[in-house]
Amino acid sequence: MKLGLILWGDSARYELELAKRAETAGFGTLLVVEFFHRNGYVRMAALSQATQTAQIGTGIANAFIRSPLLHASAAMDVDELSGGRVILGLGSATRRMNQDWYGVPFSAPAARMAELVELLRAVFAAQDGGGFRWDGKFWQLNVPIYSRPNAARKTIPIWIAAVNRGMIATAGKVADALVGHPIATRRWHREVTLPGIREAESKARRASGACRLAPYILTSIHANREQAVREAKKQIGFYYTTALYHTVLDLHGMREVGEACQRAFRKFDFDAMADAVPDALVDEIAIACTPDEARDRLAQWKDLTEDPLLYAPSVAIASERVRENLESIVDVFGNP
Repeated sequence: MKLGLILWGDSARYELELAKRAETAGFGTLLVVEFFHRNGYVRMAALSQATQTAQIGTGIANAFIRSPLLHASAAMDVDELSGGRVILGLGSATRRMNQDWYGVPFSAPAARMAELVELLRAVFAAQDGGGFRWDGKFWQLNVPIYSRPNAARKTIPIWIAAVNRGMIATAGKVADALVGHPIATRRWHREVTLPGIREAESKARRASGACRLAPYILTSIHANREQAVREAKKQIGFYYTTALYHTVLDLHGMREVGEACQRAFRKFDFDAMADAVPDALVDEIAIACTPDEARDRLAQWKDLTEDPLLYAPSVAIASERVRENLESIVDVFGNP
């Protein structure tokens, strides 16, 4: 396994210090997160200067709130700054995020994502001058004098975030990897994600395995196992307030868990959200345990991925505890 860490702290400066520590400990992939109060490309650029050897990237950047050329230029700039270490991770986000947070329209996310990836790859390849044109369904571009001298590479790996079947198929068709949502269970990945990727690869006449699975794995480590599990339940419960993710619960016959989480969220009752999540679901989703149990829990993912992305819960958890957990993750899973 090539371990990855999702950098998620209470400040950008802290994340850079954490990244240095994780790289020294042997983590091979370090990804920044974008949210309404966090700019993925700014943080990735800073990360390029704070690290030396690890892959760095957006895990994920919002695909539809920027024009394709802004994605491409940011990725190529940071790829040059880092010496060719960038992964461009993109996700559609939900309709509410796009419309309410960023004020942009939202439609046909899977089809738009497929075209966006193909467009970006064309931009990456068009570095030697001669202009750039794109006449697609969703974007029409014409840059007569386009060129990009001094690019680090002719292409940059593109990873797509996906939960449900439509975006899974898109990832299998065009992406280098699928970023699995932290709410997805191992069973979901085994029975839905991976078969969906392989089927889409075949239809697109890609080699089997052209699109890897890089799943977020919710990770909570504490000497008190009950506390570790409780923290994971808070994050899981919060995610299941979003109906879009209830398809995962349907596979397990647990739709009522999502409905209970939604009811609790209407009252902003985070404890009730956590109470609604059964231990069996935590075991399928998370590494939530004591330090001496953690590596055995990670081993449960070996048949699914070579690119696990460890991710600390933060919902209704004090920032000091989030930092403590992140540092425990680095210590426990880093080089002995």
